[in-house]
Amino acid sequence: MEIKGLILHARKAFVIEHFGEEAWQKVLSSLPERDREVLSEIILTAQWYPFEIGSRLDNAIVKVLGGGDKKIFEEIGVKSAQRGLLKIHQSFLTPGDPQAFMKKAKVIYKFYYDTGYREYEETGPTSGVMTTYEAETFSQPDCLTVIGWYKEALKLCGAREVEVVEEECRARGGSCCRYRFKWVI
Repeated sequence: MEIKGLILHARKAFVIEHFGEEAWQKVLSSLPERDREVLSEIILTAQWYPFEIGSRLDNAIVKVLGGGDKKIFEEIGVKSAQRGLLKIHQSFLTPGDPQAFMKKAKVIYKFYYDTGYREYEETGPTSGVMTTYEAETFSQPDCLTVIGWYKEALKLCGAREVEVVEEECRARGGSCCRYRFKWVI
């Protein structure tokens, strides 16, 4: 499975913005040489990269900067949504209609991942369930990033008090990754 460089770029930008360039260098130094080479070059946001590089980068961020707490990835997801959705992917947003935004989950998924698919089912006027199927690779940090990204995206569409519960996760032995969303307008 491959991921877009935008995902790697968002993690790098988050680390530098919140911890500084020196912290990014510490994260890089904890990675295998080949990963360091790839991540030290210009990360092309539209290029595909191996998911495994992203997974190793995630583990390094947790170890070096997160003190072992993977919750740091929810904040990375928030910052990634702000960067991407307020700039190059602004057309995904549907101000005033968070439900319409969530219905684009299938299309949005293909912009970031090359295998698997995502479905969204509306369960009420301000709620729904999003499920990711058949992704070849997966990780808890990636799921936390998804949660942070969608929380922020919903807020950018006018939702408030956004709650997300990951009901099932492949990284924890589930058959899919399923997220239950609820918000207030």
